[in-house]
Amino acid sequence: MVPLDSCPLFRPLRPGELQLLRQAAKECSYTANQDIFKEGDTGDGVYVVKDGLVEISGLVGQNVRHVFSQINPGEIFGEMAVLENKPRSATAVARKPTTVYFIGRDAMLELVGSSPQLALGLLREISNRLREFNQQYIREALQTERLALVGRFARSIVHDLKNPLNIISITAEMAGMEKSTPELRRLTRMRISKQVERISELVNEILEFTQGSQTAFVLAQTDYETFVNQLVDEMRPELDLKSATMELETPPPPVKLLLNPKRLRRVFYNLIHNATDAMPGGGKILLRFRREGNGVITEIEDSGPGIAPEIADRMFDAFATYGKAHGTGLGLSICKKIVEDHHGRISARNEPGRGAVFAFMLPVHEG
Repeated sequence: MVPLDSCPLFRPLRPGELQLLRQAAKECSYTANQDIFKEGDTGDGVYVVKDGLVEISGLVGQNVRHVFSQINPGEIFGEMAVLENKPRSATAVARKPTTVYFIGRDAMLELVGSSPQLALGLLREISNRLREFNQQYIREALQTERLALVGRFARSIVHDLKNPLNIISITAEMAGMEKSTPELRRLTRMRISKQVERISELVNEILEFTQGSQTAFVLAQTDYETFVNQLVDEMRPELDLKSATMELETPPPPVKLLLNPKRLRRVFYNLIHNATDAMPGGGKILLRFRREGNGVITEIEDSGPGIAPEIADRMFDAFATYGKAHGTGLGLSICKKIVEDHHGRISARNEPGRGAVFAFMLPVHEG
């Protein structure tokens, strides 16, 4: 039997945090072949195997169940429930008499918020699980088109996780320094919290795309100048890691637009990360804004080689990709869908003697 605090995920916790963890954890026992949770159940927390063996499986076709992984003592499962408040997407079964520790979602989120090391460990656990899932499906998907698509989606999630994981890793190191001040620790907690929220948004967006559905798209009056300036400040640390700079060639206009800020942030992140991918040795990204008729035009220009002719006519199509070793071709199609959901339009062009320019228009609603 494995005690809770011997789980690798919880080893970095301080004594007080471990005490809170023990108080929040509840032991549950299951007989052989008993369901722990099923697909569609509420994602209400995470589990750690104390003793026994747990099998994780899911439906990949009509009445076809596939085993994704087996969870041994000391390992966690159900961790995606910490990031997304959605029903379970897989089934967990005790394959022999099994005892688990259960930590509710609220208690786990409270611990993650107070411990940068735990946040980093949890995200690494999720990233590793997704990598294992991806590798397993790559091996088995060669014979069927359907499983090949699943592999693409998994690669997309792993690719998108790299940037926030890098930020969390650096931030956690800063918080753990001996000379770390209370103010610095407060700022690092805020930064980690933002990155956890961003990862949750990324995962949910891919899940919505794969399921062919979308949550309610709610638009609210938002000050575009404030929105853009905050977003630029959030992205600068990631750009620094890639030796890229970002400048506001013209300021964003102080107008109220009907936006879904979380979804529109995805457009900026996708376009700016595409720009840095096109400039592996570093470069410059320019942001320009202007009023035109009843809309606001936002342009993002990079100093890279420009748009390849081979992809120009289909770059906003799903799965269209060119020149990226690990590209899935989902990023620009997601941008197009989000902009159109805002009743806008998006386009791309090459600027002679410069790089690629992506422009999108968002309408201004007067009154």
